[in-house]
Amino acid sequence: MTSRRSRVVRWVLVFGVLGLGLAGCRAAAATPLPPPSPTPTPRALLTLPLPTPIPPTPTPTPTPIPADRILFQDDFSDPNSGWPRVRTEWGITDYVDGRYRIGVGINYTDLWANPGLDFADARIEVDAQAIAGSEYNTFGVICRYQDEKNFYFFILSNAGYYAIIKVENGEQYPLTPERQLAVREIIRPGGLVNRVQAECIGNTLRLYANGTLLAEVQDATHAHGDVGLIAGAFTDAGVVVDFDNFVVLKPDE
Repeated sequence: MTSRRSRVVRWVLVFGVLGLGLAGCRAAAATPLPPPSPTPTPRALLTLPLPTPIPPTPTPTPTPIPADRILFQDDFSDPNSGWPRVRTEWGITDYVDGRYRIGVGINYTDLWANPGLDFADARIEVDAQAIAGSEYNTFGVICRYQDEKNFYFFILSNAGYYAIIKVENGEQYPLTPERQLAVREIIRPGGLVNRVQAECIGNTLRLYANGTLLAEVQDATHAHGDVGLIAGAFTDAGVVVDFDNFVVLKPDE
């Protein structure tokens, strides 16, 4: 299940984080794309190079994982490992200093990236650190990605929120109550590393933050697909999130 598919790298903009609805998408080619079509909300654009973010904190050493459980892993030390590398005025998905960075230059927007794989049942984990922007951000992982209109995503926010969301035929369906709030100590505040963990096992979808189960739901819409990383901004653009130690595992028996 780990062979890479032939694909066109896509960079998708999702407006309305936590279930406010899809607004459109754009494909990323070798040259930067034009800015998205106008929307009613004002935009604040990123300036490249990025403003100096807070210094990244050391990433905790992950617990050793038995090799026979690992389906795919990437510490982003190799900038040619297969993730999209796109930089424009309105966002970034690229390798930076041994991590993978998603920078969001438009408010009410998510950006994501996929490595081009295909899994059914899997556990996905990554270290995420917001290094710039408002704590009203989102960051997390994707599973069973069919295309830009069909997949699941699992997100945390430094403001304490979390959600599991299904995207089906371009529409978002929150599978957890919207704006679900975690105990503040579970999701660490901005500048600290959060370990995002998600499971897609049969019809069961689970989201964890730093080893604590936050939500478990049932849904049978998507059976398999790619994995990925996602980050977004609410009212304030300029969110920048670095990811490290990405791994896809066989689920526990």
